[in-house]
Amino acid sequence: MTSESPAVRRRRREQLRDFLRTRRARLTPADVGMAAVGRRRTPGLRREEVAVLAGVGVSWYTWLEQGRDINVSTEVLDAISTALRLTEPERAHLYVLAGLNPPPVGVQRDAKVTPELSQLLDAWMPRPAVLHDRYWNLLAINDAAHAVFGYVDTDHNCLITFFTNARYRGMHAHWESVAPTVVAAFRADAARSPEDPGFDRVVEDLTAVSPEFAELWARHDVGDHIQAVKAVHHPDAGDLIFDKTTLAVADRPDWRLELYNPRPGTGTGDRLEQLQRNRLAAPA
Repeated sequence: MTSESPAVRRRRREQLRDFLRTRRARLTPADVGMAAVGRRRTPGLRREEVAVLAGVGVSWYTWLEQGRDINVSTEVLDAISTALRLTEPERAHLYVLAGLNPPPVGVQRDAKVTPELSQLLDAWMPRPAVLHDRYWNLLAINDAAHAVFGYVDTDHNCLITFFTNARYRGMHAHWESVAPTVVAAFRADAARSPEDPGFDRVVEDLTAVSPEFAELWARHDVGDHIQAVKAVHHPDAGDLIFDKTTLAVADRPDWRLELYNPRPGTGTGDRLEQLQRNRLAAPA
């Protein structure tokens, strides 16, 4: 973390003291699988019990909870987090109060798309909306994304679709010029988690079927997610131009929500509305 003044450091240690005390007070020995021994004058676990659970010395934990100026390691903070049954946000907060950078948020691989997110994608109609995870795997897309961008039911990853879905590629007005920036953004995402094999699997799968991707990946260019313009030549609706905005999902920071808004003055909004009316009027 950046350097801090003595007053800020003192305030941080005071907050660390209060935070650890309140986390300890909310637990009982039964909560952590320990037998209650002796009469307790105050609620919650004792300091020595937390120290045993975390595998640290009682004196050392006492100094930490008192806010003394001692060195702490990430391993010890993780052990204390486990002992105190801290949530992910609480664990990150403990790191900050101890003067360390918070660890990356763990990936929740079994997380479900909430009804609220699904409703948001549907409410964005007739404009396209796409939700994907850190590996760019498609988690949810609305009907407009299907109709406008050419996604099909077998598409499961944005990057793989970009290179292998012929209909998607054919409608993308500037595919060749955009491809390098798309690959560079994926490399930047992968670089943030160098030990995560999920990115490697996507790269290996796509390299095996797309020489174009393999050539771009070998360049080692790195980019970032930016607000961009996406131009599509739709076989029924004609030229469609969107402003794309990428948002992180607050309670799923490894998920990204891409919202496509018709660019003003291009007639895209009117053509989207007509495309939606035509689709609704078409026989099932």
